[in-house]
Amino acid sequence: MARGRLVAFGRLIRLCGAAALVSAAVSATLSAGAGSARAEASVVRLAKQFGISYLPLTVMEEEKLLEKQARQQGLELQTEWLRFTGGSGMNEALLSGNLDFAAGGVGPMLTIWGRTRGNLMIKGVAALNAMPLWLVTVNPAVSSIKDFTEKDKIALPTVKSSIQAITLQMAAEKAFGPGQQGKLDPLTVSMGHPDAQTAMLGGRSEITAHFGSPPFQELELKDPKARKVLDSYDVLGGPHTFNLVWASNRFVTANPKIVAAFRAALEESLALIKAEPARVAALWIKAENARLTAAEAVEIIRAPQTQWTSAPLNMLAYLDYMNRAGLVAAKAADQSELFFPGAAAKAER
Repeated sequence: MARGRLVAFGRLIRLCGAAALVSAAVSATLSAGAGSARAEASVVRLAKQFGISYLPLTVMEEEKLLEKQARQQGLELQTEWLRFTGGSGMNEALLSGNLDFAAGGVGPMLTIWGRTRGNLMIKGVAALNAMPLWLVTVNPAVSSIKDFTEKDKIALPTVKSSIQAITLQMAAEKAFGPGQQGKLDPLTVSMGHPDAQTAMLGGRSEITAHFGSPPFQELELKDPKARKVLDSYDVLGGPHTFNLVWASNRFVTANPKIVAAFRAALEESLALIKAEPARVAALWIKAENARLTAAEAVEIIRAPQTQWTSAPLNMLAYLDYMNRAGLVAAKAADQSELFFPGAAAKAER
């Protein structure tokens, strides 16, 4: 009898132990699932700058497309949209962990990509467009960049690192010869596009030129005093990506569903721009309180030189120059190395 009771007790111990193991396994699975859910952020901070080139992000914000696509990924997401006047400020916010998605020109993105290869590994998420950038002046004595003197000041988003600054350096190298890429740098002044437009056209400041972006450059050329001095497509030898979105490897790895939702929302936004330019133009004018008519905005959106695409284009031309000028040490054999997996490899034509 005693032996039988001991055997039964042993079986009970084993059964309880097995149940405990099953319970522990279930708890571990549930905990892992909860951990995965917590890994995806509940609030996403995105940045953009001024101008109609950020139209895809404005449409995304106003139509709440990221929130919509996040719900399809099983996430309830809140978004915080921040505004910057240049890429350097966004990069600082990204490095400090106060920003999740930065958006700006190729220059700032390549700069931060090169500097973080061994740590944060910041890369591109998607392009927003390909658009030409114009250098406009009100100085009647200036017909080409060779005509600028120390009396001129050229406003652009960020000296030395913005896409406008890099393009100006590339143009200077062609105009003045090897080693002369920085010849016009002393004339440049960091200034947001709205302020630069006002300063140049107002005629009461030292600003005599503005290397801007749409719609500021188009509005400036409506002034009879203004003329176009330089076109970035001429400098690059063809179309190139203007704006794109980038993020850190830490954020992308921890939030794969959010990144997928962002890319899906961007594609939806780009499709709306192509299909309904009048509607998105009206949406952008209201959101930005822009001084354009609906017809002017639609004309810029549908400009033949503009491509609304998430695929990068001709970015290695910028990187090759920045390598040669010592601005970025890291090199890439293919522009896919500049982006996280899943980004479009080829631009639309």
